[in-house]
Parts: sequence; C-alpha cells; structure tokens
Amino acid sequence: MRPLVLPAAAILAIALAGCRGPQSALDPAGADASSLASLFWVMLAGAVVLWLLMNGLIFYAWRAKPRPISSKAARILIFGGGVVFPTFVLFFLLAYGLSMMPDQRAPGEGLRVEVTGEQWWFRVAYWPEGASEPIHSANEIVLPVGVRSEITLKADQVIHSFWLPSIAGKTDMFPGRVTRMSLLPTEPGEFRGQCAEFCGESHAWMAFTARTMTPDDFAAWVEAEAAPAAVPETDLQARGLDVFLSEGCGGCHAIRGTPARGRVGPDLTHLASRGNLAAGALKVTVPDLIAWISHPEAIKPGAKMPAFDHLPREDIAAMAAYLESLE
Repeated sequence: MRPLVLPAAAILAIALAGCRGPQSALDPAGADASSLASLFWVMLAGAVVLWLLMNGLIFYAWRAKPRPISSKAARILIFGGGVVFPTFVLFFLLAYGLSMMPDQRAPGEGLRVEVTGEQWWFRVAYWPEGASEPIHSANEIVLPVGVRSEITLKADQVIHSFWLPSIAGKTDMFPGRVTRMSLLPTEPGEFRGQCAEFCGESHAWMAFTARTMTPDDFAAWVEAEAAPAAVPETDLQARGLDVFLSEGCGGCHAIRGTPARGRVGPDLTHLASRGNLAAGALKVTVPDLIAWISHPEAIKPGAKMPAFDHLPREDIAAMAAYLESLE
C-alpha cells in the first residue's frame, strides 16, 4: 500500500484545491449555487456509502466467508440488491433533486438583466425597476446581494451556455428563443463565469465577470453606469476620441455622450470600469488595448472586429489612452 499513499495524497490535494475559488460550484456565494452544492454533497455521500457497501460485500464473500449460498439466498440478494435497493435510492435522490426546482425557477424581484451570447462575448443590458430604457454593458454582470434578479438569456448565431458556478447553475442560450433564470447572490465579491457550450473558434475565450455588491453600492453603480462617458482630460485622450470617430469605430460601438451610436459590438461607455477586455482575454490597460486594436484576430481567433494595424502607432496609442480613461 505504501507506493499508493503519495499518489493518493496528491490526487486528494488537487481535488480539495478545486473546491474553492472564483469559479467553483463547491464554494457557493448564492442561494441557488448553495442548493446545487448540497445536492452534490448528498450524492457524493450516497456514492461513498454504496461503494463501501458493495466492496464490503465483495470482500466478505471473497475473503472473509468464502462459501456457497443457496438458490433462495441468491435470489433474495439479486432482487433486493439489484431492484429494491436501487429503486429506493434513486427515488430518494429524484425527490430530493425535484424539491429544489421551485427555488431555481423563482421569479425576480425587480432588476432584470438581459444577456445575449455573441461570437464570442456577452452583450448585457440592465433594466432596473421602473427604468424606461436599459443600461448597456458587456462581459460583466453586476448584481445586488440579497435580491433575486431576473436573468433573460438569448443567443445571436449559435448555442451558448451561461454558467456562473459560484452563484447558480448553467442555462443554455438559443438563437430565436428566450430562456430565463433568476439569481440570488448571498455574498459580495467578484466571480468568474464562462460559456459552457462549445460555440466556435474562441469558445475558450468567452468568459465574463460577475460582481455582487450591497443594494446601496449597487444603486450607486447603476447611477454611475447610466451617466455618459467621461470627457477627455488630456490632449492625447482627445486625439484618441477623434481617431475613434474618424476611423468609423462608432459605427459598431456606442459611447454615450459622443456621436458613437453603434450596436454591433460592445458598448464602450464605461469600458475601463469592467476590468477585462475581449471577454476575459485581456485587461483594460493601454498595452492590451493597443494589442487588441492592432490585431484582434491574433488574440481571439474568429473575432469580427477588423484590425487597425494600418494606422500609425501614435494614433493607436492615442485611441488606447482614450478608451482606458472610460471609467
């Protein structure tokens, strides 16, 4: 047994390390994720009990008491262990799992968030209670703690899957169809989500960030997010805005407070406040923005944004400085 101790310990350490983190279903920060984690632990405990029982019976019959048994005892063992016991166990697990469904399908309490799976990023629109028009964002979900929010899910071209394991389970997103889920965060923090359905070349680069905050902080965030974009404060930033508009970037992207009104790509009004660029592939820094503007295809294969490597380096740097200022 000694040669097996070290590998077993290593496997156990790796398994336990996966139980925590910003994208762990076993480290819940939401009511729905907590229910799913409980279901997992119950099923794991049941599996361990069954494993011990079956291997215990095998050991008893093979090593402890190796003797013939009667036909009657064999029939009882086969019927009881192969029919009655599995039926009872599966019925219990089914009843326990179905008892969680009402909470998983509960309606929202005010805030509605519309998420559309694009290739390969998430378009996000917030509809606060009583709002006449949405607040547009991308690749980030911000939710209040202690409030169940309604999430409607769509897809543009292909099937995606919205998965935020620390807050809730996954729900598929279909073109031409609206699906829904509701989320009840219980802890403030920052978490990672991911498209969980293979959707094309850059599926692995289709991630998003979820931030949960207190209702007061969320109200302040909504107020700031609804405001127009920051006005350029330096000559470099002003030049960057001029390049952005003259190169036609406003035909695909919107920046509120400027002539840019595009709806093809992500809304960039408060880009720098999101913390990530290109659905998690990069950070919102000037070097990463320069790399993305110059060669998006090299970073995210299949990206529909054209490369702007024909521009002078100074113009690209100015545009990056302007975008990096949009908090």
